[in-house]
Amino acid sequence: MDGRQHTRTGRTATAVGIMGLTVGLAVGTAGCSGSGAAAEGVNGNGSDPVVTLRQAADVLLGAGSSRTGTSMEMATGGTRVTIRGTGVYDYRRRTGRLTVVLPEDPRGVSEHRPITELLAPGALFMKNRGAGVPADKWVRVETASMSDGNLVTGGATDPYAAAEILRGTRTAAYLGRTEVGGTPVRHYRGTADLADAARSASAGNRASLAAAAKGFATAEVPFDAYLDDEGRVRKLRQHFSFVNSTRSGPVAVASTTLLYGFGTPVDVTLPRPRDIYAGRIAENEGTGTGTGTEEGGGGNQPSH
Repeated sequence: MDGRQHTRTGRTATAVGIMGLTVGLAVGTAGCSGSGAAAEGVNGNGSDPVVTLRQAADVLLGAGSSRTGTSMEMATGGTRVTIRGTGVYDYRRRTGRLTVVLPEDPRGVSEHRPITELLAPGALFMKNRGAGVPADKWVRVETASMSDGNLVTGGATDPYAAAEILRGTRTAAYLGRTEVGGTPVRHYRGTADLADAARSASAGNRASLAAAAKGFATAEVPFDAYLDDEGRVRKLRQHFSFVNSTRSGPVAVASTTLLYGFGTPVDVTLPRPRDIYAGRIAENEGTGTGTGTEEGGGGNQPSH
């Protein structure tokens, strides 16, 4: 770990977004997990695991599209909450659609409607996002302006951005073969550097990953990656650490991305300018964390 600390305030400090909504829900929940395995050194086919992982994003481009399932676990104060999402993603156009479901409160009550998210190069669009936003309006956030590059703010990591983090792989070990969803896969464990990943990333993710490299508590991202025999990512679990302005120390976040149904048709239409909310989102009561950003409304849409 390089020990760098996030010290930004103001606009980016309130950009915790959906993850910020879960801070208040964490009270009364708990959980932990862990696993270990002995490294085998090489892929099993003689190639270098680091090289294989750095090429994983390019393999997804060749696959074209897929279905995706996401989960994001936030641990704070010894408790853990999980946000889940499902959707589709087009790797060539860098666009996707997710339905994100926030966790129940400690009483088992769901306080929020599912949030629809549209992913696009440099931007995140959200519907049913927060208090004060009309039901027919979208909130637009520019990912490069967020201190985490939207790797955690939306409650789900953009699948292609997650794969592009692997371009910054510095160390990796092959742990052997297993299965994900009935598909035989190779399991790798390693560490990637966000700054390295940003330098090698596509134009649509370069600025966002660079922002995350500077904004997170550390630019190092430990990961477990599961690739099928064609080199396609089937499961990717990454660990991030960010500083929440309402907490005394870094918040640990584990983001898991599942990819399946490759070749699935994806049709994503981004909101028209008149459908984007131009106001400020109200602060979420009980969390102590802003649920919106000052850059949440307006702006030009990215091409797609």
